[in-house]
Amino acid sequence: MSLRQFYPRRSGRSAIAPWKISLLYFITAVTIILQISYPLISGEPLRLVTISTIYWAAAAMSLHALLAYGSTYTLIFLSVTLSYALAIEQIGMRSGWPFGSYEYSGSLGYQIYGVPLVVPFAWVMMAHPLLIAARKITKNWVFLYGGIAMMAWDLFIDSLMVADGGWKWEFTGSHVPLQPEIPISNPIGWLLAGMGLMAILNKLLHLDRRRVGTNTTVPDLFLIWTWFSGVVGNLFFFDRAGTALIGGVVFGLVLLPYLFLLRYGPPVNS
Repeated sequence: MSLRQFYPRRSGRSAIAPWKISLLYFITAVTIILQISYPLISGEPLRLVTISTIYWAAAAMSLHALLAYGSTYTLIFLSVTLSYALAIEQIGMRSGWPFGSYEYSGSLGYQIYGVPLVVPFAWVMMAHPLLIAARKITKNWVFLYGGIAMMAWDLFIDSLMVADGGWKWEFTGSHVPLQPEIPISNPIGWLLAGMGLMAILNKLLHLDRRRVGTNTTVPDLFLIWTWFSGVVGNLFFFDRAGTALIGGVVFGLVLLPYLFLLRYGPPVNS
């Protein structure tokens, strides 16, 4: 009879290296710094910062997905979100459905058949944190909460980007309250498109546990910052009180139950 050294099998949910977590926080910090600089610059620097902010934010959310949920999750998330966003933007720009009649300018950089490459990455930067929030809030209505949240986020963005020349609308008739340059079809389109994306992601992405050493601090912080910067920026720097009000109220109402859950935890009987 011989004695052999027993080495326990290493857990597949091993802790994340500290330098990777530090990299995640660094990319997130750069994203926020770029957004802070937005109202302080103009011209070509502003254009470059606008584009760079989206790529940095998408990188932060993608890295969080990779560290927290693994490579398979991240690959599916990125491929689905980028493909879906590019497809819905192509359909929308050519048919006027579901957002309305609009056209991108050349100011947002490289385009794929008329759609700036940066646009699908904007979907990535918001879809990841909102999917996390939606899955924590509800089990059966992830698509609805996520779709409403995507629509609420766009209430901050669209009028500002129109003012900066990122794209333009052609419409007559009803407009978004307090945003006369945006057709009412746009938030309706975002609600429908957002629900579609969230339904697909929720179906394809397994609800695996996060890896050891990770949490949702970065996506949570990004959602809170999006609300705060949207209100403060539009109100005090961009002279768009209407956008600050409607975006702040709608996005705030959507975010409130998630913040409540983060602070107090899920209901006892959930």
